[in-house]
Amino acid sequence: MWIDTHCHTKYSYDNWLEPLDLIRRARAIGLDGIVVTEHHSYEASAPVEAIGREEGLLVLRGVEISTDKGHLLAYGVRDDGWNIWGRDNYLPMEAVIERLTDLGAICVPAHPFREMGACSLLEGLFDLKGIAAVETHNGGNREADNDLAIVAAGHLGLPALGGSDCHKAAAAGRCATYFSVPVNDMAGFIAAVRQGACRAHYYPGFGTGDAGRAP
Repeated sequence: MWIDTHCHTKYSYDNWLEPLDLIRRARAIGLDGIVVTEHHSYEASAPVEAIGREEGLLVLRGVEISTDKGHLLAYGVRDDGWNIWGRDNYLPMEAVIERLTDLGAICVPAHPFREMGACSLLEGLFDLKGIAAVETHNGGNREADNDLAIVAAGHLGLPALGGSDCHKAAAAGRCATYFSVPVNDMAGFIAAVRQGACRAHYYPGFGTGDAGRAP
């Protein structure tokens, strides 16, 4: 099954994407589900999950965290109590990973080779401990940046995730993750990632309106 593991809506407060438009776009191109990873807050995505139920699309929820070394995708938190730092930006990456791991969540560096000024993980990825996977396919990246992440994930022996990082409906699904086992909830998602039962791709259904087939 195909899941876009990195999506944003207007609840990230840096775009105007209506959740319903995202969900209907995902269904139209044949995605089986999406993960909404609003910036800074897990709780912000609750309305998107509710709309997903109404529309018959699997909507899981994570959070994208801004750290002092780059962005992290976190999957498996249940509220915003994970954030004990009293701010939303430049959180200490290693301490965040430790905190989230203790809470039973998994951490995945987002677009690690995208140049973002002072907050670019880049080769620091190779020294990072405690991560569960690497986002190798990001729809907002240059292909060259994704290529570096693909090589890095292979070197580290970690699973790869793909997500569009969409902030508008037309961008949803450019990259996605193929899961070779059923994923029905976040517990299943995390288990699949830990098992390595996932592969990141440029989604074959993007821009066609056709359902993607297993690679």
